[in-house]
Amino acid sequence: QVRLVESGGGSVQAGGSLRLSCVVYGLTFESDCVAWFRQVPGSGREGVAGFTWRGPGYVDSVKGRFTISQDSAKNTVYLQMNNLKPEDTAKYYCAAGCRQAGAWAWNGRYSYWGLGTQVTVSS
Repeated sequence: QVRLVESGGGSVQAGGSLRLSCVVYGLTFESDCVAWFRQVPGSGREGVAGFTWRGPGYVDSVKGRFTISQDSAKNTVYLQMNNLKPEDTAKYYCAAGCRQAGAWAWNGRYSYWGLGTQVTVSS
């Protein structure tokens, strides 16, 4: 059974940092097919950072502040978030298992999703 388990969310003040982790169970870890998305109530799921064969990609709003990384030996992908802003407040989801070719930020690319971890940034 495939499971993606996120952790590391929490509440921080603006300018603070958090590190999210996602452990992938039951799935051969594909280093170019994992990503982080986020969602706020009433909005669609937004791609934050992801890997393709070209390397990591980021949404413009987080470039220079967030870093995605992975440890294949641990089947784990990370999202280091620095200089957090109130607009980063969202539930963050890990995605893995490519079912279709496409841009890393396209949520239809992925077969499996975690349940999410909440990030709240106060001003």
